[in-house]
Amino acid sequence: MWQREFTEGFQLHNSEIKKAGLKVTLPRIKILELLEVSSDRHPSAEDIYKMLIERGEDIGLATVYRVLTQFETAGLVVKHNFEGGHSVFELDRGEHHDHLVCVVCGKVEEFFDRLIETRQKEIAEERGFAILDHALTIYGRCGDPNCSCDG
Repeated sequence: MWQREFTEGFQLHNSEIKKAGLKVTLPRIKILELLEVSSDRHPSAEDIYKMLIERGEDIGLATVYRVLTQFETAGLVVKHNFEGGHSVFELDRGEHHDHLVCVVCGKVEEFFDRLIETRQKEIAEERGFAILDHALTIYGRCGDPNCSCDG
């Protein structure tokens, strides 16, 4: 059974990479797989590199950056540059959401609120704007009592 799940996952990654117009390579497959299964939905390139090392993969940090840039260009991932100077990546699942970012530990949480979305549209319409795109990021301190700069 494990072999079937692995094969199906491998084929899924292959097709996603091919649909994005990229050649299927082992680093691309491994990085895409990590983005899909990681409990951290907003890892940095360094986080992905550390996860690869923990799994015993021999993929360099420069390759991770290059693959993430290619994935961003191809529309597979979205890159966020939150305050504090760190960039994080998430799979582009085509669903709009906004973010809460802890300014202490860097934790990122996604949320969707229909009332906020409605008000944004109303405000734009009242002022004669047609929204093409928008992003809402709320910065604060998370409620984790162990919150620290260790991230």
